[in-house]
Amino acid sequence: MSWFSQILENWISYPYLEEYLTSVVHPWWLLMLLILLYSPLICSLLFCWALSFLLHIYRKMNNQQESDVSKIWEKPRKLVAQVVHIFGKIWNGYEVIGMEHLPKGPGVIIFYHSVTTTEYNFLVAKLFKQQRQCYSVIDHALYRIPGLRTFCDVIGLKDFSKDECVEILKKGHFLGLAPGGGREANFSNDYNIMWGKRTGFARIALEAKVPIIPIFTQNCCEIFRNIGKTRLTRWLYEKTRLLYLPIYGGFPVKLRTYIGEPIPYDPNITATELAEKDFFSPPCAPEFAPEGPSKATPPVGDSVSTTKTAIENLRDKYQKRPGSILRALSERFDKHYKTN
Repeated sequence: MSWFSQILENWISYPYLEEYLTSVVHPWWLLMLLILLYSPLICSLLFCWALSFLLHIYRKMNNQQESDVSKIWEKPRKLVAQVVHIFGKIWNGYEVIGMEHLPKGPGVIIFYHSVTTTEYNFLVAKLFKQQRQCYSVIDHALYRIPGLRTFCDVIGLKDFSKDECVEILKKGHFLGLAPGGGREANFSNDYNIMWGKRTGFARIALEAKVPIIPIFTQNCCEIFRNIGKTRLTRWLYEKTRLLYLPIYGGFPVKLRTYIGEPIPYDPNITATELAEKDFFSPPCAPEFAPEGPSKATPPVGDSVSTTKTAIENLRDKYQKRPGSILRALSERFDKHYKTN
């Protein structure tokens, strides 16, 4: 800074420039540095803005106006997916277990909403790499942040309506959403699911006649954490739905996404039952069982769990509670854990 101020002083002949920079500019630079270091949300927005700007230039160079349907966006999607995938692999040792459970056709992917959904982004990037398009439902406030529209359209992020969601599924794509939304991201404690009475995702799956795929990512709440969970902030969120508590973190904890067995489409099940309650399917009668071992389908079990129960089962099986950042960090180097 002294060298820089000396150049400016010689250029504009302002003898008190260095003193001014020391007393005013230096603290501001320090403040900006602290914001960048301790506010991952701002860093993420800056990264998305930069990508959106580059994609906007790319669209202008190729004279494309409809960024969400044009095939010219396949290469940018693959590039972004590759960058995100490499970052997840290096920084969080990201793994996906249960890819065989994903159907070849469309499906609704339901996940627990952590503070930043970083782990879900890694899964979407992996699907992009495998030529599987996954659209994601986000809050309308996020979609309307100035400067991010192009980035969101290219990646498939939008506050889709119910009809748009059904149309996406009928085209053969995946649709990802977190029923807990901002409430779960802000105020969930120790992986508790906070869905309330939301059953919209189940109605979409029933109307599109597609399965629901429950997923859960181990240690997803240990990457970032937030502060400020009080009655006042909860009240403000319920009134405005715009509140996002301050966060800290970015820890290189171990992340494993577990994909559960799909919950098949059943026209006899209501949206409320599919979202919240347990229902049971009768065992297959022997006389209707397929002949020959090669044609037999492995049984899923007598009890067919609903979405919320399925995610809770994945959580209880693979997540140690209460969560611990140190334990999640140590799992990056635990050979016995890797073997299991």
